[in-house]
Amino acid sequence: MARTKVLVIEDDRELAEVLSYNLRQAGYEVLLARDGSEGLAQAQNSAPDVVLLDLMLPLVDGLEVCRRLRGNPALREMLIIILTARAEEADQLVGFSMGADDYVTKPFSVKVLLERIKALRRRQQSPSDDSDMVTSQGISIDRQRHRAVAGDRALELTLSEFKLLEVLVRQPGRAFSRTELIDAALGDDAMVLERTIDVHIRSLRQKLGEYSEMIETVRGVGYRFREPNFSTP
Repeated sequence: MARTKVLVIEDDRELAEVLSYNLRQAGYEVLLARDGSEGLAQAQNSAPDVVLLDLMLPLVDGLEVCRRLRGNPALREMLIIILTARAEEADQLVGFSMGADDYVTKPFSVKVLLERIKALRRRQQSPSDDSDMVTSQGISIDRQRHRAVAGDRALELTLSEFKLLEVLVRQPGRAFSRTELIDAALGDDAMVLERTIDVHIRSLRQKLGEYSEMIETVRGVGYRFREPNFSTP
């Protein structure tokens, strides 16, 4: 069985070496890139399973790298984890909106990062007994093809956004707490804060565009997908 391939795009040589050593010790195949341009080239040539991406990179900054990688259909299943000192919610929102699957602020524990990688990979590969297709009020989810459509427009969603939308669409009208969404959509081993759900939801609404109002905020609880109105005049 092929080892999981991780591309580390980081210009801090000491941190890159620490990450590379620990990833190899954990059984991963590791690739290194020192700037955004090299990182893009390596990702396109090697198709890694996971990219650890710094934001403050020479030549091409991390957000632009993320945007270009997410625009490549051949790399759609690749996981992107941003590593950055930018800890503000607005920065996280931008990162998720560009297509990041996770956002880790520096300084961080390498052991915790390794656990986050494993958790993301488990979520990506976990089977489900539910139907692969679900449609509600103009939004369609195809789990097998990892495809979400709003109206006639395909949505470019991260793994976390895709799973959140799927959970909500499958049960219109049900109010989910943030904790329930973490467990149901991200997995009970996901190491995220409740506020992270708010960032994911905000990014998801932006991508839904005219369908953004389908995800309703339930004050004091969390979120729900709008219940269909079956009334007839």
